[in-house]
Amino acid sequence: MSASKYKVSLLVPIYGVEKYIEKFARTALGQTYQDLQFVFVNDGTKDSSMEILHGLINAEFEHLKDRIVIVNKENAGLPAARKTALEHAEGEYILFADSDDWLELDAVEKVMAKADETDADIVYFDLVKEYGHRSSYKRERDYSGETKMDFIVNIFNYKSFGYTVTKCFKRKLYTDNVIYIPKLGMHEDIYLMSQIIFYAESLVHIPEALYHYRKDNPNSFCAQDKQKRHISSTTNL
Repeated sequence: MSASKYKVSLLVPIYGVEKYIEKFARTALGQTYQDLQFVFVNDGTKDSSMEILHGLINAEFEHLKDRIVIVNKENAGLPAARKTALEHAEGEYILFADSDDWLELDAVEKVMAKADETDADIVYFDLVKEYGHRSSYKRERDYSGETKMDFIVNIFNYKSFGYTVTKCFKRKLYTDNVIYIPKLGMHEDIYLMSQIIFYAESLVHIPEALYHYRKDNPNSFCAQDKQKRHISSTTNL
């Protein structure tokens, strides 16, 4: 793995989020933590998501431009966009986010404080699922390096969360091991994170919701036809 230029890279795929990206981008670019690289991957979006992002950067976050990478590519789906983002990451740690969600403004600061304190391979945290009319706090279980296989089993049993967006991990877990990234966009986060967790030697949990996961986006993959989602998930597995 090449030397890390930043402490952490925030990786963000973008597709069809023009209604939501301004709120997300304000919480991402407005993070209180400074040693942070931003990698935005335009997955061939056909709406005005990128225009909104560029406009916001130029108007309010121009001082961050030397830490922002924007990659434009043809549409190939969420897993391919995440893989592209990983290829451009220069941080010691990796943190994913989805561009229709949002972060607490001190999320990265709290995660990195725990990372500095423990030198953990993975720092993971709780989240809030946002349904538009209501919110639901989702607390993760506590795991360690010794119980990581329980973590993986519980992810597949739906007793723990396989979300990429609630786990900050050392980039070397990806670069130093053979990691398979599924091609289709259903449960690909489970399959990716179960591999990352398997190779981790230490894990630490922050019992605080630092991420807001939007569940009221009708265009998200999880809102699509149930049969198609099952086919995609089975194909990935």
